[in-house]
Amino acid sequence: MQTLRDWQYAMRASLIGREPAITQSLARGVSADRLDIYRNTIFSALTRALRLAYPATERLVGADFFDGAADIFIRTHLPRTAYLDQYGDEFPDFLQSFAPAARLPYLADVARLEWAVNRALHAVDETTFELAQLAAVGAEDRGRVRFRPRASISLLRTQYPADHIWRAVLNRDDKALAAIDLRTGPVFLLIERGEDGMEVIRMQEPAWRFLSALCKGEPLEAVIEAARDIDAPTALAEHLAAGRFVAFTLSVPAMEKTREILA
Repeated sequence: MQTLRDWQYAMRASLIGREPAITQSLARGVSADRLDIYRNTIFSALTRALRLAYPATERLVGADFFDGAADIFIRTHLPRTAYLDQYGDEFPDFLQSFAPAARLPYLADVARLEWAVNRALHAVDETTFELAQLAAVGAEDRGRVRFRPRASISLLRTQYPADHIWRAVLNRDDKALAAIDLRTGPVFLLIERGEDGMEVIRMQEPAWRFLSALCKGEPLEAVIEAARDIDAPTALAEHLAAGRFVAFTLSVPAMEKTREILA
């Protein structure tokens, strides 16, 4: 006798895996035509969510190719939440290993950029902290400051000039697309949602690594000491003025960590 869980797994295999034997078994109690309607609704909704998140990726490969790739992706990557604007974060990695896309080696990089843009567009609005709060931190503790970046910020390293490809494709600028030299990578990008809308900014590698370390919450003293190729204080001031951090905490001193471990 089938349990409820057996039916649930069978229904999933029929709707997502399209397994004929299971569909026929289920059809004894459920109309096969109705299952087709459910299946088409699921795949159509998820494919549309991917299309909205990856418009340049779709244009690069064409609608039919994109739909076929989406169909295969959906079968093994179902939504983890009810919010479809959060669906598809694994699509770039899928494209990276998707054999039919091998002729476009930059495709996954463009998709990664598009996901960062999608993430920024749907990130929550956050208020930055007052700089006076930071100024109030004692000189002996300033090296322990750890920043938390805005949720809309992403830092992306791509092997190919994904930003130029992305812009050319969305602008339908075939001349600009043809002029792109794929050998100019790697590219270091800052993606953020600012007051004027979405921004995709190219950075020099040292500046990108400096901001990346800050966004990872590494202690300020360690970040500045590691930044030997840039003017770290000036760069920090620029990031603070741009409101890229919404909060800060103080890291636990190494001696105190040791005491906690020994305790």
